[in-house]
Amino acid sequence: MANGTANSLSHKASLFWSRLIKGRYLYMMVTPGLLYFAIFKYLPMWGVMISFKDYLPYRGFWNSPWVGFKHFDRFFHDPVFWLLLKNTFVLAIYNIVFFFPIPILIALMLNELRVEWFKRYIQTAVYIPHFVSWVVVVGMVYTFFSSEGGIFTNMLVNAGFGKINFLMSNDWFRPMIILEVIWKESGWGTIIFLAALSGVDPTLYEAAKMDGAGRMRQLWHITLPAIRSTIVILFILRLGSFLDTGFEQVFLMLNSTNREVGEVFDTYVYVNGVQQGQFSFSTAVGLFKSLVGLCLVLAANKAAKKIGEQGVY
Repeated sequence: MANGTANSLSHKASLFWSRLIKGRYLYMMVTPGLLYFAIFKYLPMWGVMISFKDYLPYRGFWNSPWVGFKHFDRFFHDPVFWLLLKNTFVLAIYNIVFFFPIPILIALMLNELRVEWFKRYIQTAVYIPHFVSWVVVVGMVYTFFSSEGGIFTNMLVNAGFGKINFLMSNDWFRPMIILEVIWKESGWGTIIFLAALSGVDPTLYEAAKMDGAGRMRQLWHITLPAIRSTIVILFILRLGSFLDTGFEQVFLMLNSTNREVGEVFDTYVYVNGVQQGQFSFSTAVGLFKSLVGLCLVLAANKAAKKIGEQGVY
């Protein structure tokens, strides 16, 4: 019996090593990604422990006193909590409603182009803004929309619309944020959808043409169903970062006049954690935000399976 078990373990071990050697180049390609997630995603998760402690740098990570849910209780009873929740949720919903569909629409339009050189030119043009940093993007926005000498602002004044203070207005803060995101990231988001569209069987379009289906009918009955699973998966993953409204962009756009509608969880964590040194409290806020994202992913994944999609797991 013992010999049989030993032989079985030896066979499994040799099988494991033979598969590892056979696919060694693939594993070598995967290793950097695994190391990245292990070092920068999983190891830092131990740091959330300080959200249940009063972290004191001179006592260290392990020796700081436990305080349980003290920081969460403080955050939930702070009047600023509801302001942060409202601002973050509004920006997040704006991102889902206005930004998420744009890459899909661009991918569908690019897929309909038949002139290859023009298609490649448009693709390159819409990809480029992704590589521009948020510092540069916000600098461009200030150049165009500043109330004193802004190019677009001066054009409006010359056209007789009067001077609009876009950068200091509460009404314009959220639309400006969403428009910046659309300009910068829409083209980059089309890559996955274009890859999904490239896998659609061309014979389906030929059969549809023979049946008399026009371009819109083909789009509705062939193209969209072909990328539906991709859309659902990306939507679920997007919900995981639902409350991540983009710290750098929002922080650079904030000022004393629009803080009432612009202060979000990310900027609040930065002010309390980095500038004021409240490490445990800011970690508690960040953990709350992450748990909300986790719950949204679980709920969306379950809903996707209910309607017949695979989900992310």
